[in-house]
Amino acid sequence: MKIIISPAKKMNVDRDSLAVKGMPCFLAEAKILMREIRKLSLEEAKALWKCNDRLAELNFRRFAEMDPERCLTPALLSYEGLQYQHMAPGVFTESALDYVEEHLRILSGFYGVLCPFDGVVPYRLEMQARLSVDGKKDLYAFWGDKLYRRLMEGNRDGIILNLASKEYSCAVEPFVESGCRFITVCFEEDVDGKLRQKGTLAKMARGEMVRFLSENGVEDADGVKAFDGMGYRYREELSDGVKFVFVKGI
Repeated sequence: MKIIISPAKKMNVDRDSLAVKGMPCFLAEAKILMREIRKLSLEEAKALWKCNDRLAELNFRRFAEMDPERCLTPALLSYEGLQYQHMAPGVFTESALDYVEEHLRILSGFYGVLCPFDGVVPYRLEMQARLSVDGKKDLYAFWGDKLYRRLMEGNRDGIILNLASKEYSCAVEPFVESGCRFITVCFEEDVDGKLRQKGTLAKMARGEMVRFLSENGVEDADGVKAFDGMGYRYREELSDGVKFVFVKGI
């Protein structure tokens, strides 16, 4: 089973807490993207990133000075945001760290697919960014089926547990073939009699689920159903083979 999650826009540099164990598998592709972004003016980069002046200047400087093979942070510690705060990898046990090393993968517009201890540098490039590269109209076309193929390498039971946002899962799901069970986890709550997913709570719950899976060494889809963090409970009657629905407060 491979678990996929989204990255976060805000990134840390932490070269002390955990060791880098490898380099991103698509480093060559990341370098292509780096060179393409370096061709942009500050205003063009700001439009691509859809951010304010301060963030545009920060990330423009990052790409100008970037060396993707030096001063690296393990990917698991490099991203901030609610999902990562609730995952709390900084306090994982050794067994939990071993678990995520085997099972967890972070999707990235810049790096493609990351293992938790791959060394990364700070960047800004969302998967939905409209960057044309190598004759491809956007990053979805640039990455094609590479991310799916990588996730299936060594994936003995063929399960991909999707805890990523739609922006990132769309880089994988269209390529799913027979032999792969792609399960999307939904975190919902009752709002005036209707079930809705709230983005902030969903991000928090995804992080909580990764921590639950790693602390309990969950190896199969049935084990995922036992998650009960933040008041969510698995709802069999709302779920099926490709969607696991967890509802809060019912």
